[in-house]
Amino acid sequence: MIPPDASPDGRSAVRAATAAPQARACEGKRPDGRARRLRADGKPSPPPVFIGGEIYRHSSYGTRHPLSIPRVSTAIDLCRAMGWLDGAVYCDGPMASAAELARFHDPAFIDAVWAAEAAQRVDPVTSARFNLGRIDNPIFPEMYRRPATSAGAALLAADRLAEGPGVVYSPASGTHHARRDRASGFCYFNAPVLGILRLLDHGFRRVLYVDIDAHHGDGVEEAFAGDGRVLTISVHEANRWPFTGTVEDRAGGTARNLPVPQGFNDTEMAYVMENAVLPLGRTFAPEVLVIQSGADALAEDPLSRLELSNHALWDAVRGLIPLAPRVLVVGGGGYNPWTVGRCWAGIWAILSGHDPCEAPTPEAEDVLRALTWHRAAGRNPPDHWFTTFADTPRPGPVRDAVRAVVEEVLR
Repeated sequence: MIPPDASPDGRSAVRAATAAPQARACEGKRPDGRARRLRADGKPSPPPVFIGGEIYRHSSYGTRHPLSIPRVSTAIDLCRAMGWLDGAVYCDGPMASAAELARFHDPAFIDAVWAAEAAQRVDPVTSARFNLGRIDNPIFPEMYRRPATSAGAALLAADRLAEGPGVVYSPASGTHHARRDRASGFCYFNAPVLGILRLLDHGFRRVLYVDIDAHHGDGVEEAFAGDGRVLTISVHEANRWPFTGTVEDRAGGTARNLPVPQGFNDTEMAYVMENAVLPLGRTFAPEVLVIQSGADALAEDPLSRLELSNHALWDAVRGLIPLAPRVLVVGGGGYNPWTVGRCWAGIWAILSGHDPCEAPTPEAEDVLRALTWHRAAGRNPPDHWFTTFADTPRPGPVRDAVRAVVEEVLR
């Protein structure tokens, strides 16, 4: 049986506005340009919190799976090596209980994942019913404990934000594809959904979810379709798995989708943010903002055909932060160990007031040089994967296809 525990219970019109230009990531400012964000009462908000965990360090989906690589542990190690992360702002995420997972997930599905981890096998009927033991959602030693810990981190983050304004970073909690009763797209339990549900259970009534992963945030959109308390916005590659999230898809009015073409560049990302995402967010006026910061839209990632530098993602996070007094930033996709580690470390730098363009310390460079990757690009990695966090910017023209998506999503 699954270990017991208890959890709490609890479920717009969007108009266009004018967005201010975004700051460059390398300015090294805190999200609002001040030493500390101020609460409504004029007092400074507490420093941002980083929720991690050691379970991710040696856990792998299998040697040939895209998630054979270390990601969360790399980001943690880089932040520590840079002097950006100390024990005062870091904590390990707890493992969510079965009852907490059941706030969203079918108990039979939770039981099946638990049993599959214990047996390290799954029968054909269970595999077909819950999408377990397939090429994307394999059987591996921590297949219950790892996603349950990612979910527990999201729940802890929601509880922290319920205590007052602030920022929480949980790079493991971006598992946005999981459904109520089945695994999907490398995701077993849906940490963003569970975190948002916990926020709603705390009494918040306007939660904005922005997803900048290369793949559509389908599981989160589906979970909150028709629930006016949650607006989901997803910027993702068009015509890529899971082949959902068309610009016409609005989930009963509670979703906005911006499918972008292959080759999507930094200039186009800034255009989408300034002319669609930020105006939509400001109009919704969220009490809490959740940002899913998957790093698979970067040019050197193998699972998309987008062409962003990490500056584009850093700028997006920087521009979004002022939308709400309470912010949860989670990770997501990202399948090149160097690009995802550098990107996620840079996001923490921005959240905590450091400069992500700072040169790596010798200790940080050692972390990067110790990484390995079975793909061809990992056999002879370019030097910049070791010697800098910041990519070379990838500007370009704003194509008609991008302008058309922005125009349509604002209708």
